[in-house]
Amino acid sequence: MKLLHPSAALYNVTDITTDMLKEMGIDAILLDVDNTLAPPTEKTPYEGVREWISEITGAGFSVVICSNNFYKRIKPFADSVGLDCVAMSCKPLPFGFIKAKRKLHEKPRSVLVVGDQIYTDVLGANLAGMKSVLLQPRSEEKGFSIYIRRKMEKKLRKKLYKDEVK
Repeated sequence: MKLLHPSAALYNVTDITTDMLKEMGIDAILLDVDNTLAPPTEKTPYEGVREWISEITGAGFSVVICSNNFYKRIKPFADSVGLDCVAMSCKPLPFGFIKAKRKLHEKPRSVLVVGDQIYTDVLGANLAGMKSVLLQPRSEEKGFSIYIRRKMEKKLRKKLYKDEVK
């Protein structure tokens, strides 16, 4: 199903280069937080994320955090890495993506969504007419709903990551 396929599948957000973004025709990026920029519930980003954001924004790309999490979680994190944010995005519904896109004044086809979940980030990006990069989750998350989503994603992830997914 094409709606569940990302434009690219990488391991870490820091694997996204300015050359890759230019080649994809990207002008702006919408970033998830949990398991994309930081471990779930953590206030500190993964190693290298601050430098990557600085490099990407320094190269002229606009970046906004777009998360399903609550404002009280996302706003302080976004402030700590110097980005604007849209919380309670209701992904995969396109409303949060559209709100973030409007903040950036970009057309959907020039926006890249980066996240770790197929059924929220990738599906939502495709529904909004945006490109997407699926990342490997870097930290274990607890909860029944994430367990079910990860189980449903496993087969597609195996294809995307060429059988390297656990």
